[in-house]
Amino acid sequence: MIIIDGSEGEGGGQVLRTALSLALVTGQAFRIDNIRAKRDKPGLMRQHLTAVEAICAISGATADGAAIGAAGLTFTPGRVKAGDYTFAVGTAGSTGLVLQALLPPLLLADGPSRLVLEGGTHAYAAPPFDFTVQALLPLLSRMGPAVTATLVRPGFYPVGGGRVEVSVTPAPLQPQEFVERGVLRGVRGRALLSNLPANIAEREVAAARQVLDWPEEAWSVETVAEGRGPGNILMLSACFDQVTEVISAVGRVGLRAEDIGRQTANRLKGYIASGAFAGPYLADQLLLPLALAGGGCFTTVRPTQHSLTGAAIIRHFLDRDIQFQAREDGTHLVTVA
Repeated sequence: MIIIDGSEGEGGGQVLRTALSLALVTGQAFRIDNIRAKRDKPGLMRQHLTAVEAICAISGATADGAAIGAAGLTFTPGRVKAGDYTFAVGTAGSTGLVLQALLPPLLLADGPSRLVLEGGTHAYAAPPFDFTVQALLPLLSRMGPAVTATLVRPGFYPVGGGRVEVSVTPAPLQPQEFVERGVLRGVRGRALLSNLPANIAEREVAAARQVLDWPEEAWSVETVAEGRGPGNILMLSACFDQVTEVISAVGRVGLRAEDIGRQTANRLKGYIASGAFAGPYLADQLLLPLALAGGGCFTTVRPTQHSLTGAAIIRHFLDRDIQFQAREDGTHLVTVA
């Protein structure tokens, strides 16, 4: 029985999601306490409980103590079963974060799977659908498996109601070196709106354009037809030969549209100037597949607490040496061996 302190490192839901994935892949049971101890509302929230229930559903695993608000649970893994599954968060909780827990074991399953995930697709404090499909999935497919995702209906914070369909064709994960990103081939700025005045998105775009000297045709303001509730997100993407980065920010009450536009644009500008392959969120999500592949490396900006915590949880389950090495150009080389 592996014992995990959920307050370790950044102390958020990533600790639980990573442990769930690795428990299924390795067959090792674990006990986790102090779940999300460093969050304003600690314990299991709806999206985290959905991830636990989904992991149990695809494998016959058991999670004793799993309930809304629970600070601890004991997880006994089962055997992953490929198939067709539907999971609903029931709130605007992130479908992308639920997918994070499900993908690693399904990538190594004994057959293809199809997932339908309902909830938030462009949620606060989580990677939007566009990041998953543009930045992460192409790299996973390069490692061997084939993963595709379709946005059927967007769901915004705080109402949710979105729907995503994912197809997974498993294959052995192959080590990769994600070091050089190549030449910048294209840029795009999109502001999405649902049941909100158009001027909110227009102000976000105007502020972002003051930071990023992109051509007019790179920008768009899009209204979601038949949105389930009010919602807004600004997404900025840079497409290189070998990788695409997507930086986003969800509009919320109390945040000025101009601040969202300027801050998001400065984050992407910093990534472009860095020369790194992976931005901070992509770095978080590359660690686990590379560890399951048995090795690999990537360059990134300064490692976040999320990445350091992810590496620590991986070491609980797998004998992997994960190193973060600063380089002279300001980037970091992350090596999994």
